[in-house]
Amino acid sequence: MAQPLPTIDLPSGTSFPVLGQGTWHMGEDRRKYAQEVAALQRGIDLGMTLIDTAEMYGDAELVVGDAIKGRRSEVQVVSKVLPSNASRAGTIAACTRTLKRLGTDYLDLYLLHWRGGHPLVETVAAFEELKSAGAIREWGVSNFDVADMEQLFAFVDGGYCATNQVLYNLAARGIEYDLLPWCTSHRMPVMAYSPLGHDSRLLQHPELQRIAREHDATPGQVALAFVVSQDGVIAIPKASRAEHVVENREALNIELTDDELAALDVAFPPPRKKQPLEVL
Repeated sequence: MAQPLPTIDLPSGTSFPVLGQGTWHMGEDRRKYAQEVAALQRGIDLGMTLIDTAEMYGDAELVVGDAIKGRRSEVQVVSKVLPSNASRAGTIAACTRTLKRLGTDYLDLYLLHWRGGHPLVETVAAFEELKSAGAIREWGVSNFDVADMEQLFAFVDGGYCATNQVLYNLAARGIEYDLLPWCTSHRMPVMAYSPLGHDSRLLQHPELQRIAREHDATPGQVALAFVVSQDGVIAIPKASRAEHVVENREALNIELTDDELAALDVAFPPPRKKQPLEVL
């Protein structure tokens, strides 16, 4: 049985761990398939029971399916529908395909990956239909800015949105100006993808490396500790190797001091005005 981690409540009261596991690009190299399955399973053992995937990630859903075999009740599985499939009927069909690839009969959370051409109200209607049918337990969105969230909440069922998954790390702090406070005011957690950055530049920053030395930690652990220290934020770093999973889990043991947080603000300045939402 997984070791419990600190949790954050969704608006419904359902609890998710503050640290989960991402899967983007998993399943792309068959030679690494077993290693990736083992990494996810190690994460489950360590309490990182929230696993994020998407239909866009292709065979990543198959990797997740193999990782959770026999352990479905221990995990919270998140997947995402492509905007091109997000009509009312298309969303339901996409969810059916995702469930088959994952080898499960329900998702804990189903997200619209980003806004596309289909009317948002159709996608919401499909999500509510899937929820009523028991195919999903919660639904949410990804890559939505404040204006998108306000439009969503104007719909009759829009307030049932459980989370907004967005890019957030030390080098991409734009959401702190308005989107994160907006979500916090609606008691809705933000799910941070790429919390370690999407390339190596962030982790090479001298100030991050200095603070890491103070904690006998890695720069990645300090970067992750910063993200999960923010109120209402869940982080979903990807790790394809078990040792990297362990490293991510141990980031929760780091408590950054006020001086260290101030030093990070100097090195990675928080936004002073509205910024376009960054996406990958």
